[in-house]
Amino acid sequence: MPRIATTDRVDLDQLLDFVRSRHHLVLVTTRANGRPQLSPVSGGVDPDGRIVVSTYPDRAKAVNLRRQPAATVLVLSEEWDDAWVQVDGTAEVLDMPAPEAEDGLVEYYRCIAGEHPDWAEYRAAMRRQGKSLIRITVDSWGPIATGGFPPDRAPAG
Repeated sequence: MPRIATTDRVDLDQLLDFVRSRHHLVLVTTRANGRPQLSPVSGGVDPDGRIVVSTYPDRAKAVNLRRQPAATVLVLSEEWDDAWVQVDGTAEVLDMPAPEAEDGLVEYYRCIAGEHPDWAEYRAAMRRQGKSLIRITVDSWGPIATGGFPPDRAPAG
């Protein structure tokens, strides 16, 4: 049987449930020359429903988002040909040693990997590494989609 493409429109809660269980993302920001910058990243959803990504303050994605906070995230499933969704939002970049950045990095870890065995050690490592946190507030999103034949073009099975 040929695979039929799907496009499921969902509300925000359904979108966030979909994203919470997927951590392979492609973050799209805008370079100074207007061209897109794509970054494969690990991400999650924080308790306030924002998509979160850890980075360093001088990485292109952080620099770009400070200049222009519009962000697009392609959320991929573990399997290449499984469901995906595009999410558009407004980003903010939080840098260590700000307490909001440190607490945000703890939430980032939690939403991807659960509880850390030593939070004091983790917090110290984030300060030592000078990490940053990108938080993306969801503004809009497309349908949750899968690839395949359009229903009206599928070969007879």
